[in-house]
Amino acid sequence: MGVLGYDFDWGVLWRAPYGHLLMKGVWTTLHLSLGAWILAVLVGLTVGVLRVLPGRGWRLLGAAYVEVFRNTPLLVHLFFWYFAAPLLLGPAQVRLYDYVEDYGYFAGILGLGTYTASRVAEQFRAAFLSIPPDQYHAAYATGLRTAQVYRYVIVPYAFRLILPAFTTEFLTCFKNSALTMTIGVMETTHAAYYIDSFTWHGLETTTAASLVYLTISGAVIGSMGLFEKRLRIHGMIARSGA
Repeated sequence: MGVLGYDFDWGVLWRAPYGHLLMKGVWTTLHLSLGAWILAVLVGLTVGVLRVLPGRGWRLLGAAYVEVFRNTPLLVHLFFWYFAAPLLLGPAQVRLYDYVEDYGYFAGILGLGTYTASRVAEQFRAAFLSIPPDQYHAAYATGLRTAQVYRYVIVPYAFRLILPAFTTEFLTCFKNSALTMTIGVMETTHAAYYIDSFTWHGLETTTAASLVYLTISGAVIGSMGLFEKRLRIHGMIARSGA
């Protein structure tokens, strides 16, 4: 008998089949978060570049993307990709649900990735604007075209400037992945609650899920701290104590 009559049973975390289910949920969280983050960086970089290009039309397009995605809840985006987007396919939506195994997983990556991209785009825009104009002029003076200037000079420089912000944004993306449980993705949080529904040991399962998030977040922070020290640009903003 435990505190206030609660019977603790930590063995539920590794007892079959619950232990396997929880580990599978952790693995799903990891590769779903990574997939969404890759999408967020690619889209965010593109939108960030659009935000600072000379053409007013490109800047308006980039700004529209940021405002639409940044000012609406993540949950709305997840529901859109899972429930609404398939409707645009007409009769083909039936094939989507029938032939795309675990469509909720891919909808989760799309929703989480495109939502996070709006925040990443603003980080890139801030980095581009913080780079001295002489850096751009020097790159153009070598004969590079605009696309080459960004690819070979500006973007690598910007990546180094926003590494601390990148760490924070990845962790936000990682933790936001828990919301994909609302569209049926069996990630860490969903697995914990699913096990609780059968065992009535929610304290143990939610504690385990919390420790998973804390452990992985700590590992990411430690790893990115090492990268920041190696890649930081002297004279620019760096993490305190780096």
